[in-house]
Amino acid sequence: MSTIRASLLAALAALLLATAACDKLSAPRSPFHGTDVTGLEVPGLQLTDPAGQPRSLAEFRNKLVVVIFGFTQCPDVCPTTLRDYADAMKALGKDASQVQVLFVTVDPKRDTAELLRQYVGAFDPRFIGLRGEGDALARVVKDFHIYVDTHPGRTPDSYTVDHSSQVFIFDRAGKLRLMINAGTPSADIASDLRVLLDN
Repeated sequence: MSTIRASLLAALAALLLATAACDKLSAPRSPFHGTDVTGLEVPGLQLTDPAGQPRSLAEFRNKLVVVIFGFTQCPDVCPTTLRDYADAMKALGKDASQVQVLFVTVDPKRDTAELLRQYVGAFDPRFIGLRGEGDALARVVKDFHIYVDTHPGRTPDSYTVDHSSQVFIFDRAGKLRLMINAGTPSADIASDLRVLLDN
């Protein structure tokens, strides 16, 4: 065997061993379809529901909490996301009682309490709409690192609102565990919720 050929075979063997070692050292595959953000801290959430009652994440301890940001006049992402989570709740069956979906409006000026109640309830009567004005909403937007930007329209009330579309999932202990992108299929959402429910 030539020296060159022996060197090539040795190099190939070393590469195969290194690849095998990398496979053994690689992290186990995540059970989630969404992004696992375990360890990230969110100070909390304190807003008001359509009945005027203050709500916070703490009161839903022992349930999974899904936090969706949007507004009722959103033309596409918001209603699609709410529908996907309504479908995921149906897929969970009786286990859906262990999940609370919260929809936080980023447009409290137009989203009155009654409009928010009707809008959110149309997707699933178990969903709760939340609103806050001024500093209350600004604090939540900052704590969740949500992007919100208002663009003027032809009239004062025809403005549009750009906002982050990721959905936040908290576990039973109130810890942030997942961020799920808008457009994720409802079957994948239900699968991720089941993993957290089983933990």
